[in-house]
Parts: sequence; C-alpha cells; structure tokens
Amino acid sequence: MKFIKQTVAILIIVLFTNSCKISYSFTGASIPEGTKTFQVNFFQNNSILIEPGIDNEFTNALRDKIRDLTTLDLVTSNGDLVYEGEITEYRIEPTNATSDNRAAQNRLNIRVNVRFYSKTDPDLDFEKPFTFFYDFEGSASLSNAVKATAHEEIFDRITQDIFDASLANW
Repeated sequence: MKFIKQTVAILIIVLFTNSCKISYSFTGASIPEGTKTFQVNFFQNNSILIEPGIDNEFTNALRDKIRDLTTLDLVTSNGDLVYEGEITEYRIEPTNATSDNRAAQNRLNIRVNVRFYSKTDPDLDFEKPFTFFYDFEGSASLSNAVKATAHEEIFDRITQDIFDASLANW
C-alpha cells in the first residue's frame, strides 16, 4: 500500500512539473523550458594581485558545478544559458593581530563579477558580484597546499551561489 501511495505521489509531481514552463530537478534547479545547453566563457583575472592559473581554475569549477547539478549540455558557443565575467578581487589581508602587531590570522578574499544570460527566458538575466573568503593562520604562508584548499572552498561556495542565483531562483 505504501508503494502505491509513493507511486501516485511521484506521478502527480511529474505531471505537475511537466505542465509548467520551467522544469525542476532534485538538485534545486529550475531550468526554463526549451533550455538544452549552457556556455561558460573564460573568467579573466582582472584583480590587482595576479594569481597564475586562477582564471582557468574558476572557469572549470563553474563548468563542473553546472554540469554536475543539471542535465544541460556544455557548449563553447551559442548556449541557451551563458555565464561570463571576470575575477575582480584576489586579496590577502590580516583579520586578527597578536599583541606584537603580527597577523594571527589572514583572509584570502575572492570576488567574481558574473553576467548571466538566458536565451529562453531573458527575465532571468543578471549581472552581479559574488564573493567568499578563506581564513588561514597568520604564521602560515599561502603555500600551494593552503592555496589549493582555499581555492577549492571559495570556488565551491561562489559557484554554488552563482548556480542558486541563475537556476534555483534564490
């Protein structure tokens, strides 16, 4: 009996979502009807502090996030959804000081300006900045190991925020 109730509930949900102009997924994506592809253009690093390779890292992280959370196909041109922009801030600053005026903790801030376009629903278009940070010990330098962890955590948060703003209507 429980199986029948679950089946009926699933059928109702499927029928309801198929009658709407927006399709929904279990990842929270609400993809406009007719949308089949997405495109992520290269996000150039325009920040004052140049970090080699961060532009490729971020561009790939955003592509991977959208590919993992949707069934859309990645294309290099003429995408139904287009993401573009630039990295506008890559900054390290002290957040806490010790009694002898040394940094007890440092913070890496990354800000990305994003322009999003939807060919199938232009009402969804936007341009806005997304930012996040990673704190690390003041005595530690931004070594490759710390940098890799910081970039991964920051990119995961920023790409999720971009996904939510563009496809989860948050």
